[in-house]
Amino acid sequence: MDYEEFLEEWNNDRPEVLVHTSGSTGEPKPLWVEKRRMEASARMTIGFLGLKAGDTALLCMPLDYIAGKMMVVRSIVGGMRLIAVPPSGHPMLSPPLPADVGIDFAAMVPLQVYNSLSTPLEQQRLRRVRHLIIGGSAIDSELEQRLRDFPNAVWSTYGMTETLSHIAMRRLNGPEATDAYCPLPGVTVGLDADDCLTISAPSLLGSQQSGGTLVTRDRAELLADGTFRILGRKDNVIISGGLKLQAEAIENALRPHLSAPFIVTRRPDSRLGQAVVLLTEGSAADAEAVCRRVLPRYWQPRHYIAVGRIPQTPNGKPARSEAEVMAGAGSADTGH
Repeated sequence: MDYEEFLEEWNNDRPEVLVHTSGSTGEPKPLWVEKRRMEASARMTIGFLGLKAGDTALLCMPLDYIAGKMMVVRSIVGGMRLIAVPPSGHPMLSPPLPADVGIDFAAMVPLQVYNSLSTPLEQQRLRRVRHLIIGGSAIDSELEQRLRDFPNAVWSTYGMTETLSHIAMRRLNGPEATDAYCPLPGVTVGLDADDCLTISAPSLLGSQQSGGTLVTRDRAELLADGTFRILGRKDNVIISGGLKLQAEAIENALRPHLSAPFIVTRRPDSRLGQAVVLLTEGSAADAEAVCRRVLPRYWQPRHYIAVGRIPQTPNGKPARSEAEVMAGAGSADTGH
């Protein structure tokens, strides 16, 4: 879908817009969402960031997903000037973007940010963005560190298609940097019996969820000040030898030490129930050596498999269901 097609859909008489989930934990699925709830989401973000009419917003995300659609809606609701460039890995070099333009607000995925740090020109333009929000997948520690000294606000976002993009943000740079997410105005969070985050946002969720509350599959930790930390997906808990291991926690511990793309997943094990498996685009033997050196013994994978590619969804998230299939089918691995 291009910009003009979305505007036509937004301005028609239908009260809903069709969006698709990302497919990070399964097949993407269609979802009809009410335009008035998208407008409510836009007002939350505009208010939280202090954006105002006349500000310049950059659209560099695909309009097939909620993140791109919401950038357009925010510009409409907030009376902002929108500059739309074709989605690419190097948005700061896109030809329609004037070289000297000042961007007040932009949303990107981590890969776009990482690529934009690769050349002095792209980095200079990125550093001028007044509010940069990053979402869609996890931000690794290396990228986060490179953003620490940015002069303007850089944010990591938390949300999903069902919540119409983000419902919370955390600051990545400056004295306000934190590892905890702050809910947007009008959003409250809690935990269910499995320590999964619950989101109460009646203006966003409405009748789509019972009582306006969404129970996520993200395991979280609530802090006394109302903020929260995400520990990982409930779906990505690996129960091995009676221990509950979080795949994302293992990945976070390994990211500073493994240069080749990798993912942590699982396969059935007759003795342990489930075994931790590491897929890597590099050397399986090298990955094993690193894991033995930096991970606690009970976190260490039982199997290491070299693969041609780490599976991803179309919008760059880890395709964990596909990775689990690859782990179960993998035979050319080192195991212990």
